[in-house]
Amino acid sequence: MWLTIVTITILLLALFSINTLLTVRVISDSAVVAIREKINISLYLKADAPENEILALKANIAGSDKVKSVVYVSKQNALDSFREKYKNNQSVLAALKELGRNPLSPSLTIIPSDFNQSENLINELKMIDNPIIDSRDFSDNTTVLNKINNITDQANKVGMFIIAIFILTSLLVVYNAIRVAIYTHRQEIEIMRLVGASNFFIYMPYMVSAFVYALLSILIVISVFYPFLSLLQPYLEVFFSGYNVNILSYFVDNFALVFGMQFLIVLLINVLASLFAVRKYAKV
Repeated sequence: MWLTIVTITILLLALFSINTLLTVRVISDSAVVAIREKINISLYLKADAPENEILALKANIAGSDKVKSVVYVSKQNALDSFREKYKNNQSVLAALKELGRNPLSPSLTIIPSDFNQSENLINELKMIDNPIIDSRDFSDNTTVLNKINNITDQANKVGMFIIAIFILTSLLVVYNAIRVAIYTHRQEIEIMRLVGASNFFIYMPYMVSAFVYALLSILIVISVFYPFLSLLQPYLEVFFSGYNVNILSYFVDNFALVFGMQFLIVLLINVLASLFAVRKYAKV
């Protein structure tokens, strides 16, 4: 009984650690995707540009397969947003009122359909020759895009390396725990072989035990991990305010894939460890 508890505990620790690393990886990937979705490219137009020409330019840009959507921000909309942004700064609002007119220009906000194609989209926008375009300086967007790409690449490399090391370590620990558990039954195995027991009779109890160990460990991890994610999610929503980072929905949507794969891997390790250990002591 104690060896069974120890074996399942080791499996639980290994699975919980791997799922924790997976959670960190999913959070980082979700955060990067959320930040990417917030990035847009602004095309500033002349203040006296006719609206029909602006709408024609918008339709032309929206026709590109690299563009997800184009939002037209009129002079009045830009002014309303400016006032909302500086509603607590009376000096700015007073200066705007003193000016007596709307100094802001209309613009087109362009959202890329594919973040990785953003630089190509920027190059396409630079090639547009239209007299109503007043400014198209995309240097800030290019810098941000490059920084996010570099951070994503480095995070993926480091994350995959850490996960691979931890999975390998967990596999070795679990394998040895199973072998130790079967070592305590070595005399029983030798006696069964001496009295003529078949291979099926000798191996099957340990195969069933391997299945039970894997099933119990996965069920316990699920029962503990989902409440943990439920407690974590509100903190993520506060930390990533304004971004769509939902770790709980990821594990719910990918339940069969994540925990099904873990169950099969743990079962395979348990079965292989049991087969090797029993075969060693069944040789009489």
